[in-house]
Amino acid sequence: MNKASHTNCLFCNMSEGRVIAENGLAYAVRDGFPVTELHTLVISRRHVPSYFDLDGSELESCNDLLDRMQREILKLDTTVTGFNIGVNVGKDAGQSIFHCHIHLIPRRTGDVKTARGGVRGIIPDKQTY
Repeated sequence: MNKASHTNCLFCNMSEGRVIAENGLAYAVRDGFPVTELHTLVISRRHVPSYFDLDGSELESCNDLLDRMQREILKLDTTVTGFNIGVNVGKDAGQSIFHCHIHLIPRRTGDVKTARGGVRGIIPDKQTY
């Protein structure tokens, strides 16, 4: 898929059949291990390990796809009432594939006991305040 493919990188060697949207600098796929239905990944075409390694054009392309995917998900599933957007940067933050990717996770009323705190839940004792 990517011309400058890194041999062992899942995202550099993504099957074209999994791509659901793309632009010049990024592409989107459904997550292979979704947190919720329609969990989507926006992935930079250039192999860089971190969100912080993206240049301005790449950030713009990723944001464009996040927006497009959010609108598509809302059309596909009217039960979606919110979203979490997340990026894991570094092993200690939970990153397991060291190629920049952004999670777009649709949320629905009642999908967890209490949603308050959102992404703060990555450290359970800090979720409620």
